[in-house]
Amino acid sequence: MKRMMTFVLLLMVIAAQAQTTRKFTINLTEGGEANMVSFLPEHPSGKAIVGIPGGGYSMLSNTHEGTQWSDWLNKQGIAYFVVNYRLPHGDRSIPIGDVEKGFRIVRDSASVWGINPHDVGIMGFSAGGHLASVISTMSPYEVRPDFTILFYPVISMDERVSHKYSCINFLGEEGYKNPELVKKYSTNNAVKRHLTPPAIIITANDDRLVPPVTNAIAYYSAMRNAGNECTMHIYPTGDHGFGVGPWFKYHDQMLTDLGNWLNNLKVHQPDAIRVACIGNSITDGHGIEMAPQHGYPALLQQRLGEGYWVKNFGVSARTMLNKGDHPYMNEMAWRDALAFNPDIVIIKLGTNDSKPQNWQYGSEFKQDLKQMITQLCPTLAAPAKKKGKKAKTTVPVKPQIYLCTPIPAFKSTWEINDSVIVNGIIPIQQEVAKEYGLQVIDLHTLFAEDSDKVLPDGIHPNEKGVRKMAEIIAGVLKP
Repeated sequence: MKRMMTFVLLLMVIAAQAQTTRKFTINLTEGGEANMVSFLPEHPSGKAIVGIPGGGYSMLSNTHEGTQWSDWLNKQGIAYFVVNYRLPHGDRSIPIGDVEKGFRIVRDSASVWGINPHDVGIMGFSAGGHLASVISTMSPYEVRPDFTILFYPVISMDERVSHKYSCINFLGEEGYKNPELVKKYSTNNAVKRHLTPPAIIITANDDRLVPPVTNAIAYYSAMRNAGNECTMHIYPTGDHGFGVGPWFKYHDQMLTDLGNWLNNLKVHQPDAIRVACIGNSITDGHGIEMAPQHGYPALLQQRLGEGYWVKNFGVSARTMLNKGDHPYMNEMAWRDALAFNPDIVIIKLGTNDSKPQNWQYGSEFKQDLKQMITQLCPTLAAPAKKKGKKAKTTVPVKPQIYLCTPIPAFKSTWEINDSVIVNGIIPIQQEVAKEYGLQVIDLHTLFAEDSDKVLPDGIHPNEKGVRKMAEIIAGVLKP
């Protein structure tokens, strides 16, 4: 009997060990001051998480907020990478650079490690949660996570409502007194509609070190106000720093909640056809509650199906004109759209260009539109000299670019001028489309009799209007 018990225990140990098939460490700096401890699962699901331990930016709590997570995550088939970053000592670029480098390695090695490069998340704790939120909101698209997990995070850099020493250590002795830096790195201020990845926030109501209301809840509020996907779990007790520790009263419930959230995340496959929707407030979804889920790009995704990946890069009030009051090509969304490496691009700009303060530069609209097109598609040859001939290229043209005419401005709200749209902007779009061999989707004509499909402002589509936009564009992309 004793031998049988020993044999069973041995099998249990072997089974537990089998969840992690490989463990190795990668140096992120030449001398190994920063490194990444990697745990690859035996049966990979394709998902990966980059872990960022806490410690107030003065030390690393990399056991229960780091390596001890590997067992549970690997059992779920999730590859796990703990970044032991260098402490900032007032130079915030140091830990940011370490985490971004680790993230880049994970994505670059995705095919070797059985990872979907579009299913890589970040998980941060306390000050590590602040660092994870910085990466989620401010880092370039290539190293921004696909989802974010924040445990009792430091969010505010205002030491009066946050963890004082995290603020001082991250911003420096002088920086933490600088209102501009405090505002910039209080990451609830950095959340961007459509661009900041889905998040789950886990904290305890009785946290005395990092007040939840001015930190965790502030980030949740910013995400919800932007319409971005966000979930929050506030457990009655647990104070601060419970991590994956079994002493946490709600440990099992927390793992169940986190596991369910991870299992229900939308995942796009690497071979999906990527569709970038570029535009102003009409693309962004002005006036549509929870626009990231109910705006025209989201409805377009539903119509096109799983073989497509539609992403919204709309920003309200933006212009095609680089001398306009809010040029689109100055935005993070534009840089993200380029980095997205789309197969198809839907450009819907021009409405705000019709305003008097913008259209005074209308003579430059054509060159700015052409600049956008050639930056999106560098392989597109210069227009053919002979009238009526399409441009010739030596390599396949990617992406396919579609120009949408503005929908009618049924009112002159904000001095938007439908006459300028009809007589100035649309003819230029048609001319440029002809030069480059592009297709024009004439929303202006198709919406001409649909004043009931816009909001009372006469400019922005209502729910019926965005549904019609999605139907029209889907019909062009996928007849």
